[in-house]
Amino acid sequence: MTYSIFDREQLVIGGLNERKNKVIFERDMVSLLQKPHAFSQEGTHLIERTVERIRVAKEKKSSVMLTFGAHTIKNCMAPVLIALMKEGWVTHLATNGAGIIHDWEIAFQGQTSEDVRANVERGQFGIWEEPGFYINLAIIVGAYENLGYGESVGKMIANEGLKIPEISTLYDTTTQYMESDPDKAAAAIDLAGTIKRFGLKAGWMPIPHPYKKYSVQYQAYESDIPFTGHPMFGHDIIYTHPMNHGAAIGRTALNDFLRYAASVVNLEDGVYMSVGSAVMSPMIFEKSLSMAQNLKIKEGKHIDNHYILIVDLAESDWDWQQNGEPPMDHPAYYLRYCKTFHRMGGEIHYLSADNRDFLLALYRQLKGEK
Repeated sequence: MTYSIFDREQLVIGGLNERKNKVIFERDMVSLLQKPHAFSQEGTHLIERTVERIRVAKEKKSSVMLTFGAHTIKNCMAPVLIALMKEGWVTHLATNGAGIIHDWEIAFQGQTSEDVRANVERGQFGIWEEPGFYINLAIIVGAYENLGYGESVGKMIANEGLKIPEISTLYDTTTQYMESDPDKAAAAIDLAGTIKRFGLKAGWMPIPHPYKKYSVQYQAYESDIPFTGHPMFGHDIIYTHPMNHGAAIGRTALNDFLRYAASVVNLEDGVYMSVGSAVMSPMIFEKSLSMAQNLKIKEGKHIDNHYILIVDLAESDWDWQQNGEPPMDHPAYYLRYCKTFHRMGGEIHYLSADNRDFLLALYRQLKGEK
């Protein structure tokens, strides 16, 4: 059968300087001094319980994982996320592909979030040169360097540029690793092809990021804390650019999934917080926990004393901890981010809250403030 393939080379790609953004970081950022809206008695108790469990996890050197959707970045929560990292309250951060992109755009230009409706109408949504070129190139270079998805972008932001290898070096790498590490050999070929196709020069490519102090993945890279990216093909604006390369996405995203799974292995007595992620977080967690349990069972152990808190705006009148899984004719059964996590054992709670209020309240209580 013959199928049509969309030719991205035919796209008219705009520059970010042409794009109007809805979020200006220095105008909209959430300050550590800002107070959250008041919670109900039940919500306050849940946050206190979470703080208690984080303190225990920190004492026992167990994982404290914070996984979130892109709106946590778009809501300018970087100051809180960075403080949680720097003060040792979280050991792993994870987001989807959009979260990586919004964080990069903030580091690169201090603003993010285009008008989707208007730009789709004019055939321009997501079709921008800088994020498409630089983020994809960072991932292609990162695949060659055996980095993770988030790590590749964080390194580019931290160094404010990328090192482009000589073509001859890449060909030598291909020959050297063809049998011992075919993935690395393939990544070298991919990078060589990209360099030739786009006419890139070997050596240092400067890419200024004047707002990098606001980047969560930059701060994670500098602090040597995993910030993993978990993209899905076709979900993000970088897929519109001809620089996009599926093999590099796959190699770096797989590295990040395995790093995420390694943190789940250390989740006994630990804490997992899923904030505003209806699909990505529960899906990668269930596979990772199964893998982790597999290893623990081999050692005669089991992960049982883990704490899970799910935070989302949607209201839920079902008590998952007390009532278990609802019947299939109940709407709560179809809340994937509750149902999946409830099947993962441990202690699980659901909190209906805005991510800004939750993270601010969590941080303030960890600091001993009200």
